[in-house]
Amino acid sequence: MADYSIRLYRDSDYTAVRDLFAEGTIEHTRVAFKHAFTLRRVWIFLGVVFLLPLLLVESIAFSIGSLALALVGLWLGTRDLYASYVRHALSDDMLDIKKYYLQRDGHCFWVAESDGVVVGMVAAVPSSYPGGERHTELKRMSVARSHRGKGIAKALCRTLIDFSRERGCQAVVLETTLGHQAAHNLYKRMGFRWQHSTFLNHPLAKAVDFKFFFYKFDIPTRRQ
Repeated sequence: MADYSIRLYRDSDYTAVRDLFAEGTIEHTRVAFKHAFTLRRVWIFLGVVFLLPLLLVESIAFSIGSLALALVGLWLGTRDLYASYVRHALSDDMLDIKKYYLQRDGHCFWVAESDGVVVGMVAAVPSSYPGGERHTELKRMSVARSHRGKGIAKALCRTLIDFSRERGCQAVVLETTLGHQAAHNLYKRMGFRWQHSTFLNHPLAKAVDFKFFFYKFDIPTRRQ
């Protein structure tokens, strides 16, 4: 028997939900940072940062220091890709969760609770993408590290799919980033299909190949 339950969001969940969302998003900085080092342009940039001071001032210490500063800057810039996303969400739909998600048609917000603690969350909104008039968008999916691997994300996803089916929707769509590797695997196992990718609107996004990946799940009709 599962040691968690899924229910609608309550105002008393506010702080826990905001913290879970922020922490669960920012933690993917490491994956995005590692991905940057698979890019040739990043290696070229770091090579120039190291060699230019060496040629100009002939100081290996200065070159190493310049390289260290570049790496720190790359880490902070990559982290800000996620941090800016979090800041936007917390000042937009996550500012008043009850008003935004529970008092509007076609919207909803669920949490997973274990031993009285919120350990997971997911939200539903009508899709704003072209051609998605009868689609639901999955948003704000997050599960606490301590409770991953227990099927919570899958259960939250199923809850949203059932909600969408009951509303007569034809599909569920979502977007996720490269850093959410476990999420990619989950969505694919559940039948979501990749549609396309797009860059985040951030000055560093294209340089480090930071993309949003769009997935779609076609809701099967139930036999009568």
